[in-house]
Amino acid sequence: MLRIPCPFCGPRDHAEFSYEGDATVAYPPLDASREDWFEAVFLRANPCGAHREMWHHVQGCRAFVVVERDTLTHEIKGARLAHRPTAEAIQ
Repeated sequence: MLRIPCPFCGPRDHAEFSYEGDATVAYPPLDASREDWFEAVFLRANPCGAHREMWHHVQGCRAFVVVERDTLTHEIKGARLAHRPTAEAIQ
């Protein structure tokens, strides 16, 4: 079972969260070509090992959290708020 450490709510079962995708993707500007958007949206690496993912705590505080997870072992190394101003405000 995955336990995600929510910065507001503490460790919670992953079933409270919604997986929102790869947190390492750099999306192109809105006026970028269709090819650039196609690559950003549909072409993904399938990393083996440490990876950053975006999760949404939909059944909790509703925060967006960047989770560092090992894709081989599913071990969660850490989590932080995705929105930096919010993270800075609670410190």
